[in-house]
Amino acid sequence: MGRNSMSYLVGAIASVGGMLFGYDIGIISNILTLDQFKNYFNHPSARGEGVITSFLTLGCFIGSLVSGQLCDRISRKRTIILGSIIFVAGSVCQGAAPNRGALIAGRFINGLAVGFLSQAVPTYQSELAAPEIRGRLISLQQWSITWGIFIAFWISIGTSNIDNNNSWRIPLYVQIVPAVIILATMPFMPYSPRWLLSKGREEESLKALARLRCGGDVSDPMVIEEFNEIKEAMRIENEVSLKSYAELFKFPIRRRLVLGVVTQALQQLTGINVIMYYAPSIFQQAGVGGKNGPRIAQGINGGVNVLFTVPAILFVDRWGRRLTLMMGAIGCGLSYLILSLSIAIDADIDKSGGQTVVTIRKKSVSRLAIVMVYTFVASFAISWGPVGWIYPAEIFPMAMRSKGTSFTTAANWALNFVVGLVSPMLIKSITWETKNRTLEEMEVIFRGSVWAVKDQSRIKTELDNLKSVA
Repeated sequence: MGRNSMSYLVGAIASVGGMLFGYDIGIISNILTLDQFKNYFNHPSARGEGVITSFLTLGCFIGSLVSGQLCDRISRKRTIILGSIIFVAGSVCQGAAPNRGALIAGRFINGLAVGFLSQAVPTYQSELAAPEIRGRLISLQQWSITWGIFIAFWISIGTSNIDNNNSWRIPLYVQIVPAVIILATMPFMPYSPRWLLSKGREEESLKALARLRCGGDVSDPMVIEEFNEIKEAMRIENEVSLKSYAELFKFPIRRRLVLGVVTQALQQLTGINVIMYYAPSIFQQAGVGGKNGPRIAQGINGGVNVLFTVPAILFVDRWGRRLTLMMGAIGCGLSYLILSLSIAIDADIDKSGGQTVVTIRKKSVSRLAIVMVYTFVASFAISWGPVGWIYPAEIFPMAMRSKGTSFTTAANWALNFVVGLVSPMLIKSITWETKNRTLEEMEVIFRGSVWAVKDQSRIKTELDNLKSVA
């Protein structure tokens, strides 16, 4: 075995926690479109879909805040195990849901579990990795998320032809599988050497580090050197008492906190989860036809996500964090710009039925829009996806790492919650409001609330009245 083989194995097993969230993204985006699901839950409105989708991320927000304390008290390893147990309970609640309330409750419970895992897994990985592979190892978390999305898409396609409620119940039950994998393997993994050292368990810490680096040889010179470096760093941290949450908001930790929060927030504000949650609707608007056409296009989208995360895993430690984020932002921005222009220039807008339906007319423009969705996902997967988890997990000192990453991860989930809640309403109401409007109609459109979705019915009524008078 290579010197870091055990580190890779442990990091890979822990990263299965990311698959739980990725699987949920892929499942919920597809079952929301199933007729059996809609019929059983009385055809949720756009707001209802937003609540169903976003309550998982609300649980994630709360879970990530709690997880910081748990990681310090019961260890990173046990927090991951606890999160997996909670996830099994939430998945059973969702799969067996007799009504919408039970479904939402199950999603919230799963969210608590994902919150635990999304904070504990990168922290655990960052502390067991050698410096030269730390970025690569934490990237496995994002890669696992992409695999969860990919697997969920194709399971949903496979069960979509079942003509009863099993079409959506089976995919919800299947998400138990990765949680069971963690429960079966994680108890045999070592504790974080740094956590053991923080609890005064020096001998266990040295053994855990030796197991990760060289198969358990505690006399290995490189292991002893690294152990002494960790021990000295922790001694210095203990002298300056960096242990309370209040320290996060003081110099010099405050700057790290701001950078970590901004990185996680911007990862969500790229809009990746809008694409992943509601891509079937987007592909349908882009002209992808057939019963399973939009879902298959989304399945391909999941494959793009998996494939383009691989270069980041292999090379992010060579590229550096900042350059990777900058190039990814350029790719995402250009993809969005071309996608928006293609829809705006060549689309029919139908407002009948109480919602806005956008359909691209020309096949060539439709294909361009689809390609831009894939290009956006590729740009995100190679940059903001993995680095959004790597950077916050490595910038805090040991004594504040769990507390710091609990805040940065919570920022991610807070933005995710807002995106999931409002996106269905925005998608179903958005339009090009200023196109071909008179100046009098502009006055109607821009009067009232700044939240355009809130005023859609008022705007429609007043514009109709204005046209009838004319």
